[in-house]
Amino acid sequence: MEDVFLRAEKIAAQIEEKIGGGLPSVGLILGSGWGGASDLLSDAVMLPYASLCGMPRCGVSGHAGEVVVGRTGKAVAAVFCGRFHLYEGRSCGEVVLPVAVLHALGVDKVLLTNAAGGVNRAFSVGDMMILADHINMTGVNPLLGVKPRDKYPVFVDMSDVYDASLSDALRGSLLAEGLSVRAGVYMQLTGPTYETRAEVRAFRVLGADAVGMSTAVEAMYARYLGMRVAAVSCITNLAAGMGGKVCHEEVLEQTALREKKLSRAICSFAEKAVSL
Repeated sequence: MEDVFLRAEKIAAQIEEKIGGGLPSVGLILGSGWGGASDLLSDAVMLPYASLCGMPRCGVSGHAGEVVVGRTGKAVAAVFCGRFHLYEGRSCGEVVLPVAVLHALGVDKVLLTNAAGGVNRAFSVGDMMILADHINMTGVNPLLGVKPRDKYPVFVDMSDVYDASLSDALRGSLLAEGLSVRAGVYMQLTGPTYETRAEVRAFRVLGADAVGMSTAVEAMYARYLGMRVAAVSCITNLAAGMGGKVCHEEVLEQTALREKKLSRAICSFAEKAVSL
């Protein structure tokens, strides 16, 4: 993990050179099916991950694998269309690299999005769940082995990972698009398999409202860097034992049905976030 700072700085320097000014103030890391937001940015510069030395490649459908920097209202946003996952065999350092690059670009506010399975019986497919908290069940921590630095102690308070003001702004943007919005606890697992029926019952007892394979470790690393974080899950399916089969194609299908609304909502959020 010790090389993440240096690697991020080198990638950020390439992005700065290619965009030629107008550094971003808000960062978006988009999960499966959320990539349409980048199409709404004006004066956009699109940089495939393959064009950035040191940047890994995305290997999952629904993740375009590009950085887009552009304007939405008065905000300049850097959008990572595609993330990296533990289930791909990635190290934690690679998983949190987009967060580290945003920080190296000077971004101090980040929105994380994902597609998740509903565990809470009151949830329905199509609900948006703003993360109020999370449970990290991956068995790894992005700060394992990281040596403390003056500005970045590793004993990070995680009692308030998700910023209340940013979450309120996010809620308003989602509601303005007519989306059903809830709040809840997200549990990150490693994947790539989906959960068993028994696991879902256990996770419900532990307090999870939704489960997925990303986001929590990224949020932890962002807090380590002193960034303010908001996060939202699109409930694309109900977890095992709650009806129907679970598959990645269904996940992409459900986000595609709502892509325009989701895209407008997170661009609206970015515009609000710059003044918060």
